[in-house]
Amino acid sequence: MPKTWTAFTKLADKDKAEALGLALEELDPEPTGIGVFEIEDGSGTWEIGGYFTEAPNEIELALLAAAYDAKSFVVSEVPDTDWVDKVRRELTPVEAGRFFVYGSHDADKIPEGSEPLLIEAAMAFGTGHHGTTQGCLEALDRLASEGFQGRNVADIGCGTAVLAMGAARIWPDPVIASDIDEVAVEVAEANVRANDLGDKVICVEAAGFDNPELHARAPYDLVFANILKQPLIDLAPDMEKHLAPGGYAILSGILTWQADEVVEVYTAHRMPQLRRDVIGEWVTLTLRRNQ
Repeated sequence: MPKTWTAFTKLADKDKAEALGLALEELDPEPTGIGVFEIEDGSGTWEIGGYFTEAPNEIELALLAAAYDAKSFVVSEVPDTDWVDKVRRELTPVEAGRFFVYGSHDADKIPEGSEPLLIEAAMAFGTGHHGTTQGCLEALDRLASEGFQGRNVADIGCGTAVLAMGAARIWPDPVIASDIDEVAVEVAEANVRANDLGDKVICVEAAGFDNPELHARAPYDLVFANILKQPLIDLAPDMEKHLAPGGYAILSGILTWQADEVVEVYTAHRMPQLRRDVIGEWVTLTLRRNQ
């Protein structure tokens, strides 16, 4: 397997972080991927990283770090790993309410009477093993058990579309799933096909609700948004516009200490908290739009 190197640094200025990410593209050898992320700890720190198939030039990295007032890059060689095999060994099936999330290598373990959701090991982001995804599936199961039936459901920031597929498994009407990332949409579509839900889940590329098909289908009676705190806060005004009166929002990607701020913002947009569930350090919120 080809070797891989990573190079990561941090700084506390969004504009400089984004500019440094662009500057990494000019390196030789060129990185195969670049990421610029805000660290969700309230510190205002940004992490900038690149992935390389050849060892990066550490002198050039040091010069870039100095030019953008960043910390020194930490360069690491990633050991050769068969990631699919690793995921298959380490990701055991997950039960979340009535839902059973599994890889095809565990198809013989599906419990009778469960709602199976197949996510292949090669597409493991959002499989249900993360506390946020599991929390959302459990919230979905709870709503359904209480008699709610979603007739117009959206999954915003869908990743593998496991939440959209969960809704499509238990209710007859089509579900729309969106993600800002083109690759994530392709993964979602592959998972939808693997679960024989091609006629039940529509996948689109969008930032938040910014897609003509998402607009056309509104208002929704249930919206999932399993993303991160700040994107959730930014999404609140559009969520209010697109969620029907009496409709539910299931939100996650929120650390325990961030939940109150998210609830405060959504309450101001007529979506007060109905329930707060915690798995590890992650919170899932169930909200309901005022009539």
